[in-house]
Amino acid sequence: MTELPANPANGGGESPEVIEELLRSLRQKQGNWVGWGKACARLQKSGYNSQAIFEATGFEPVQQNQVIVGAQVYDSIEKAEAPPEVRSHYAQRGSDVLYELRLLTQAERAAAAELILLHRLDADEAKEVAKAVKEFSRFRTLPAGFSNHPGDAVAYQCWKLARQKNDLQERSRLIAKGLRFAHTATAREQIEQLLVDFTAVSKRPAPRLPFYRLEAEEELPRLVPVVGEMPLKVDDFKAVPFAEEMEPFRMVKFAGEQAWVPIPGWQVVLGTTDPVAILCTSDRLPNQTDSSKEQVLVLVDRSQREWDANSYFVVEQSGQLEFQWFDSATDTSLLGRVVLILRPKRIVDEELTKDSWQIDE
Repeated sequence: MTELPANPANGGGESPEVIEELLRSLRQKQGNWVGWGKACARLQKSGYNSQAIFEATGFEPVQQNQVIVGAQVYDSIEKAEAPPEVRSHYAQRGSDVLYELRLLTQAERAAAAELILLHRLDADEAKEVAKAVKEFSRFRTLPAGFSNHPGDAVAYQCWKLARQKNDLQERSRLIAKGLRFAHTATAREQIEQLLVDFTAVSKRPAPRLPFYRLEAEEELPRLVPVVGEMPLKVDDFKAVPFAEEMEPFRMVKFAGEQAWVPIPGWQVVLGTTDPVAILCTSDRLPNQTDSSKEQVLVLVDRSQREWDANSYFVVEQSGQLEFQWFDSATDTSLLGRVVLILRPKRIVDEELTKDSWQIDE
């Protein structure tokens, strides 16, 4: 078994004895999966990457991520004082289930975990529950007849989808699922009404997300700090800080908390009044069918706050920023419109592009 280096370049915080004990507990799978997740997290914080931990313990990187995040979710449901039987169950199994609840609040995680245990759901079904709870939590005013219980959140999603179906078999399946999860009597009544009301409500299709990808080299400008306007003093020239570019978007961060990122001068970009950039992975965006993760840059115009059915907007959710589309006018406070989502340029050989004579040949 490969050992971890004694002193990683960016390590710190744990003594060699503690590191070896953490490794031993992982190799021998001592304790429960929650402890494994905490051990992996401590090793990573001490400077060891997931590949090195895998080689030393046999825990694959994807498994490390699952148990680390799952353990964090488990801690939050403990803090939320979930019922003892819920905590006891998840202490022994269910890291994949709790991983799917990572985007929920502490209270939502505890309630969802209890619902999932009650219905004995697997990880894929837990993901559906988490999505339903997340979307339901965005309502300022709860839909008529539905409470904020996660069971009612799932029931509402079933009710909403069932109303849009003309296919009786699919409609019946959704109604049955909604009745299975409905927590309150009023929620059950709302769903039961669909058994006698067969009117299908048309759904506006979600617009396509405005993805762009950098393709041409000239679309990758280099950001250069500006000294000022002549005449200038030598001190003014020396005062300009060194600009270090960070890939994949060549973002530049100066001393302090200011940072800039270059974006091609497309017309859609020039048309913004108050643009700001947000970095995230593509799986954080709504209405995604592609399971691959990629870092993207989201350009948002904070001056555009009026609802538009063909646009996505930035909204506040539990004190954090989220991207959302609304199929009709909403009373949710819109913080800005998504102008474009920029993918990084795919460059086969970064070094090759620096030598123009090689490209010419």
